Amino acid sequence: MSFGFTVEVWGDRALFTRPELSVERFTYDFITPSAARGLIEAIYWHPGLRVVIDKIQIINPIEFTTTRRNEVKSKALASSLKSSLVGGASAPYINTKEDIQQRASVILTDVRYAIEFHFEMTGKANESDNPGKFADIFRRRIEKGQCYSQPYFGTREFPAHFKPCPEGIVPRGAYADAGERDFGLMLFDMDYSNKDDILPMFYRAVMKNGIVNVSQSEVYR
Repeated sequence: MSFGFTVEVWGDRALFTRPELSVERFTYDFITPSAARGLIEAIYWHPGLRVVIDKIQIINPIEFTTTRRNEVKSKALASSLKSSLVGGASAPYINTKEDIQQRASVILTDVRYAIEFHFEMTGKANESDNPGKFADIFRRRIEKGQCYSQPYFGTREFPAHFKPCPEGIVPRGAYADAGERDFGLMLFDMDYSNKDDILPMFYRAVMKNGIVNVSQSEVYR
């Protein structure tokens, strides 16, 4: 038995970075399925379930703006931390004064989506776990606005707000009568089946009257 949910999410800004543009950040036109999954998992996550994004409805018009953000150019590697713990050396760190770097970013403004999703049971579920139990937890947390961590749109500096859509009723979007629009290839998710070789997965994002049907899209690896 499968339980489906529809959640309305919104925020002032969003940044869903295109992986092919690694220097200056440039956002996709709307939220990616992986970002949508991460947002839902911030509300409720359990090893016994897997969130599956079915549809994304774009409610507000797609609008961009340009901003400059301070970032660091170095990365704190987990391998360096492990070697320092084993060897007794000081833990690695990033000096923000030395590594700070200003980058231009093209981001989205005034975003609002309706995310339709369901969950599937995994092999890590306990004997007491069942779909009805998880559905009740999801429903309760969404209605009360509860979350394990603050959901965000792409980066933590762009928080996301959420509320339930009773009976799946979604506000009429800006593209309800726009017909079909092809946004090209978009990041779908990451394949973690092989931890030594994590691969990106893509899909062709096609919007029909404001709705992107993720579940019916072919995934490319």
